[in-house]
Amino acid sequence: MTTVLVIEDNADLAFGLKTALEIEGYEVDVAYDGRTGLERARQSNPDLVILDLMLPELDGYSVLREVRRSGLAMPVLILTARGQEADKVLGLDWGADDYVTKPFGTLELLARVRAMLRRRLAADGDVAGQGSIERFGDVEVDPASHTVLRNGTTVPLTPKEFELLLALISRRGAVATRLELLKEVWGYEAEIMTRTVDVHVAELRRKLERNPADPNYILTVRKVGYRLQA
Repeated sequence: MTTVLVIEDNADLAFGLKTALEIEGYEVDVAYDGRTGLERARQSNPDLVILDLMLPELDGYSVLREVRRSGLAMPVLILTARGQEADKVLGLDWGADDYVTKPFGTLELLARVRAMLRRRLAADGDVAGQGSIERFGDVEVDPASHTVLRNGTTVPLTPKEFELLLALISRRGAVATRLELLKEVWGYEAEIMTRTVDVHVAELRRKLERNPADPNYILTVRKVGYRLQA
């Protein structure tokens, strides 16, 4: 059974989410503060997390950051207040996969949950079918095991960084626009999230390039996007 962890301090909202998700056939666990939610995520590694950003004990941003630092790759859906665009962008920059804005309809949230789980299954299937090791410069990428080596040393990447790297590899030598990468890696086409791609590219360069300020592999195509040069 697909498992969902809801991290939400509003008891009424948490109960409503739990009930709606259980009716859809999901197994649901609820945590009412950030610290407990982080512990549950680490212990049970659920298939999906629904995370409110405004939480007691440990705020949602900190929970999200620690989840990704722990190497957990499950999709994370963040709940944000209406009009707080900066919250959405920051959450996506730190590794969230999607968001809904309060107040939201149950049908919208359930549709987003289904879409996120479908994308996860599709991504897992694509990776399972990729058996060859990809190489550029001193970097080796194994899609099947989700591992990256540089000069023989393992390089830890977040799930989104790894997906972004694979998207660039699949277009090796060709330009990938920011919107193409947003759609493929995050499932979005909105301009407000363009900075998300730039932030993740900067992290990839920091981890894979000898000189991130003067990259040899992940090159910027001004006003368009990026290109992986082998």
